[in-house]
Amino acid sequence: MSHVFSAAEREAFLAAPRVAVVSIARKTRAPLSVPIWYAYTAGGEVGLWMEAGTPKARALAVAGCFSLCVHDEVRPYRYVSVAGPVTSMAPIDWEQELIPLIKRYLSGAEAQTYIASLDGPAGVANNLFVRMRPQHWRGEQI
Repeated sequence: MSHVFSAAEREAFLAAPRVAVVSIARKTRAPLSVPIWYAYTAGGEVGLWMEAGTPKARALAVAGCFSLCVHDEVRPYRYVSVAGPVTSMAPIDWEQELIPLIKRYLSGAEAQTYIASLDGPAGVANNLFVRMRPQHWRGEQI
């Protein structure tokens, strides 16, 4: 028997650091769906980090919206999916967006090594931070 999540349960689940799958509609092909790190704080917007000019960034610029799905891979199986419009697509801010996103997924020396490998703000000059305001939610334990 499934349990549909309350709004608070959905937000808490999405706020935990999980790898998500972003899906972006395309006009002449199936949606583009790829795994991605994301940023989210309950009540806020979803943030994605990507390189400009990639198929993902090009598809987002055309579609203007995306959906994101996160899930548990072990029982009890749970998931949350959100969808909504892109509210901004701008160069990523090293201190305010990128460093916190990396530290959401990596800690300690692993995070520092990864950050150092990017060669500072100049190393991500061609990277974007895409924000989406969730308008449609679904979450449950199945």
